[in-house]
Amino acid sequence: MAAIPWLFVLLWSSGFIGSKLGVPYAEPFTFLTMRYCIVLAILVPISLISRAPWPAGKGQMMHVAFAGLLIHALYLSGCVWALKLGLPAGVVSLIVSMQPLFTAAFAGVALGERVLPRQWMGLALGFIGTIMVVAHKMGSGVTFIMTVPAIAALVGITAGTMWQKRHCPAFDLRTSTVVQYAASLIITAILAVTTETMQVQWSGQFVFALLWVALVLSIGAITLLNYLIKSGTAVNVASLFYTVPAVTAIMAWGIFGETLTGLALVGMVVAVLGVWLARGR
Repeated sequence: MAAIPWLFVLLWSSGFIGSKLGVPYAEPFTFLTMRYCIVLAILVPISLISRAPWPAGKGQMMHVAFAGLLIHALYLSGCVWALKLGLPAGVVSLIVSMQPLFTAAFAGVALGERVLPRQWMGLALGFIGTIMVVAHKMGSGVTFIMTVPAIAALVGITAGTMWQKRHCPAFDLRTSTVVQYAASLIITAILAVTTETMQVQWSGQFVFALLWVALVLSIGAITLLNYLIKSGTAVNVASLFYTVPAVTAIMAWGIFGETLTGLALVGMVVAVLGVWLARGR
């Protein structure tokens, strides 16, 4: 069970690699829409055959769906839209990496969680480490308009995890994931139809990328994320996101040959130390 948080980080980080492989062949919202369709085509039969319990009542169903809209639709759409506007990937990563700090700031009010001084120190170290990892990817020519979708993504993933922690204390991972992706599919499909051509250049690389993000990320990583939200505190879960840029950087170095500087390597160590402090015992 102790390996689950780090397995989640590994799978979640691979999603950025899969998206980079697939987006050149399809527009962002079209790519997300196809991804959600594959996930639902797999999870709906599994939920029905296994007779998994659905969220009880309209109230619980709405809470699960709303959390899904924040975590999936707003977060992912915000990230891809920021990239589409020309915001460098390093800046996007830096903005969404502020999630643990935002979570800690509001966890006391929203969830009644106490954030210890050791955790605050860990969160600060994690953020510094993240800056060091993505520093070499920071670009010029950034405007405020470019950052708006990334900020929306930050709000989405932060509010979504806290909303789910507070309002969805008990749920079945299979059926709740179906509800969340079904709600998100509506949003991304509307965005794809209204803002994109929805044309796809089919290739082996695109099919691999699409299946990877659908199966490994949208099913595997999200299942682990939902489990972590149920079993841990919001701050503990959020702190894991500090290590995502570091793991993604290592993957990008190995797969795409992207530069991995000495500063980035030091930043990785600092980020991991910060997560260790933030997660406590």
